[in-house]
Amino acid sequence: MEIKVIILGSGTCVPSLKRSSSSVLLQVGDKILLFDLGVGTIRRLLEAGFSIPQVSHLFFTHLHPDHTGEFVTFIFATKYPQTYRRRTPFQVLGARGLQRFYDGLRRVYGEWIELEPGLMTLIELDNCEQDQFTDDTFTVDTLPMFHIESSIGFRITAPDGTSVAFTGDTDFCDNAIAIAKDVDILICESALPDAMKVEGHLTPSLAGRIATDAGAKRLILTHFYPECDGVDIEAECRKTYQGPLLLARDLMVVDVELS
Repeated sequence: MEIKVIILGSGTCVPSLKRSSSSVLLQVGDKILLFDLGVGTIRRLLEAGFSIPQVSHLFFTHLHPDHTGEFVTFIFATKYPQTYRRRTPFQVLGARGLQRFYDGLRRVYGEWIELEPGLMTLIELDNCEQDQFTDDTFTVDTLPMFHIESSIGFRITAPDGTSVAFTGDTDFCDNAIAIAKDVDILICESALPDAMKVEGHLTPSLAGRIATDAGAKRLILTHFYPECDGVDIEAECRKTYQGPLLLARDLMVVDVELS
């Protein structure tokens, strides 16, 4: 079963006309999986040819605003208006604290984001140990990442073994290598150039090192701050990774087939 990857947002919290905040769409069979919902995601979702009611699963790598900023908009557009509102159930998954996060949003927005029972199910995954979620079309394995308490990375595997890993935001850590072990595509954050390394984020050469150590078959770098625009990001990544490499851009489409 082929997995299709669409980068909906390749940027960060910094407003940009060319890069929306973080979001990745995976199409696995008849399921549409959305990872993160940063600002600009819903517009990019429409530009990619999809709509909110088609999203079967929504995953959050962590709860920073540039990864969750359109969650309220997503729910509001799920409920209203009556003519177009969603009628098929969907699931929202993230680390422990997701329910508390949603409850906080409900205290602000009230019934406007309260859906009918059974339409939206929130599922919390372990943010301290490995965890797994299984659907009839795919399996998702998770591991904690080195960023904030709610940070987890995802590995999505189709029935034929085809796999995609997405680190979300992270610094270099063993779990980032583990989640990407022998993966067909690794989507890895690369927030800033090597010379501007900050704690909690990766640079191109560190992302390349993770991909090499993991034996990832292909690497997509994403989550670029504007500081990356004036640097040869590919050359920095090539210091540590020699495999197939892509630099993410909004609406980039990549088909993943079993090697």
